[in-house]
Amino acid sequence: MRSLLQRVSSASVSVDEKTVSSIQNGLLILLGIEEADDSSDIDWLSSKISQLRIFDDAEGKMNLSIQDVAGKVIVVSQFTLHASTKKGNRPSFLKAAPPATSEPLYRAFCDALSQKLNSPVSRGIFGADMQVTLTNDGPVTLWIDSRDKE
Repeated sequence: MRSLLQRVSSASVSVDEKTVSSIQNGLLILLGIEEADDSSDIDWLSSKISQLRIFDDAEGKMNLSIQDVAGKVIVVSQFTLHASTKKGNRPSFLKAAPPATSEPLYRAFCDALSQKLNSPVSRGIFGADMQVTLTNDGPVTLWIDSRDKE
């Protein structure tokens, strides 16, 4: 399970020119799911994100979590995070899980993160053509992969 976290001062997701989610001050999380992912990936990643200290404290140091700052979260499913560009110029998405596998895991991840944060998690619309708008704060952008626990 791969995630690209972006600390944002604002973010929104639109489908067919209608806003389906929007937040101020928090995280935009792009989430990619592969065939081998399961509940252990969900638990590890949601725990890591909920406790990650990437928000500034009073001294301007990254020392606070999303919970500490009462930040909001939007999670957007993005299979392209599993693109392979090893061969040729057209990305391959063979490692990305098909929708029948990835949609339930996406929903379970959102629910697990919501529980850990004790706050609702906004979402995109799974499988839709979405337009994502954000103002990256910092900028702070992190890549976290449950298969590569650095």
